Amino acid sequence: MQQILLDEVRRAIAELPNQPNVYSLPADEIRRRAEEFGTPTVFGNTNWVSTVKNRSAALTVSLGSRKVTTDVSTSKKRDITKHAAETIRVLHRYLRNAPLLRVDCSVGDNPHFAPECTMYLSTYRRETARLAHKVVQTLFPSLRPDGRRLTLVFIPEWQEKDRQILVFPELGVTYVLGTDYYGEAKNAFLRMAMWRAKLDGMLGLHAGTKIIRAVGPDGSIRRLGMLLFGKSASGKTTHICSDHGLDLPGEGVEIAQDEVVFWRTDGAALGSERGFYIKTEGLSPDAHPLLHHAATSPNSILDNVMVDYQGNACFDDRTLTANGRAIIQRSDLGDLASPSIDLPPLDELDGLIVAFMVRKYTVIPVAGRLTDEQAAIAFLLAESIDSIGPDAKEIGGSPLLVGEPADEANAFYELIKSHESKIGCYMLNTGGVGELVDQGLDGARKMQKKVTRVEIPEMSAIIRGIARDTIKWREDPNWMVETPEFVDGLDVAKFDLDRHYDQARIDFLIAATRLERAEHIESIAGLAPEIKRSVEF
Repeated sequence: MQQILLDEVRRAIAELPNQPNVYSLPADEIRRRAEEFGTPTVFGNTNWVSTVKNRSAALTVSLGSRKVTTDVSTSKKRDITKHAAETIRVLHRYLRNAPLLRVDCSVGDNPHFAPECTMYLSTYRRETARLAHKVVQTLFPSLRPDGRRLTLVFIPEWQEKDRQILVFPELGVTYVLGTDYYGEAKNAFLRMAMWRAKLDGMLGLHAGTKIIRAVGPDGSIRRLGMLLFGKSASGKTTHICSDHGLDLPGEGVEIAQDEVVFWRTDGAALGSERGFYIKTEGLSPDAHPLLHHAATSPNSILDNVMVDYQGNACFDDRTLTANGRAIIQRSDLGDLASPSIDLPPLDELDGLIVAFMVRKYTVIPVAGRLTDEQAAIAFLLAESIDSIGPDAKEIGGSPLLVGEPADEANAFYELIKSHESKIGCYMLNTGGVGELVDQGLDGARKMQKKVTRVEIPEMSAIIRGIARDTIKWREDPNWMVETPEFVDGLDVAKFDLDRHYDQARIDFLIAATRLERAEHIESIAGLAPEIKRSVEF
């Protein structure tokens, strides 16, 4: 039955280009049609509001061989999988009649790996032309309209009760049904490209990248790459798009990517996008000058941001959603944008900083220097604010990986191990320490003591110190990692745990964290033994 289903999908996708209901438009015309339904702002850009304002992760399933099939651990995913064959047959009939706008593009801009892509978007609801415009502004123009492609079929008007995302990684096909949230289009192409990269011997990583030029201990300028992992709201984009106060002669940064890269065995990280899809909540010219400048440029696109009757964008207004977004262009990053979206191979760099950003509020150190084995554990533990349990896990901070988590972590470990003389790995906590929360019998949380936050300039001081190699490290008294004893420009003692808790509380919180980590890692079959042994760092 599974093979029959896959063959049916393959046939339907092959027929789409020649159907009379499929049409194409120039990018300028797509933009014009989209703007008819948007709200202009005082910045000269446009905001659109979707009905669905978040990813439908709980409704996303992968179909195909056992290598890619989703763990259907929820009743909704089981139901979607059970009825997939009938859904697909109904969809294929619908695709013969609905108006379908074809948009061609590519993920990446290099001769080595830049998969060609096609979206077939139903414009039955005319206002959904905005989705095509956003894809055009995020990805690169297609260079080859024919040949092997990643294909997205996007039907926003599908019945809400049947909303679902069906992913066929081995075919390079995704069906998005019943949502008009742009993030599903972006994620569909990136998810399929990451699977293809895996088949080509690369690792698809949910990470931002940049080049850092920093003065080293000997006074010379070192040219370092940076891979920065982090879930949404962890501070990844903020710190990718920061110069970290690197202000000595010859110092600076070159921002390459914000979301997904493809890591080759030579250490090169190939980029995927020309537009960054950033969160706008709390965006301000004081705290995020570069991002604010780019988001308020006429070149940007606003997504689910509150815009008042005068055209003012209210980035702090959460009435519509806390998931307001903007697609910013790399060109609006000015001199801080790198000439290329790709990081070069490691033999062309003086080193590579691999950093995992988490946002925790109790006992996680603000910075920790990791061994290769600990870094592989960090890759598996995308720790959220409230929980590090299984429901909060996305491997490498990514909602886009397909396949076995152990395969990804083992490959990541082997890659950093093969370049260990040039790669340094770190965990950076952008939340803070010291929070005390009591939970009542009714489940309500009562704040006893507020967190001592790590401010953006303070984390910049840590990253600056890593780049300049000026941090003095020590064996942490509570954790099995090295933590900073001295960081130029930062009061390290402010984050000492014994300033916030007694030792009994410290021990309890650390033990609880280690237990949750260990339970999750133990559930991952096939993980290299040397990685598993490092879980309790």
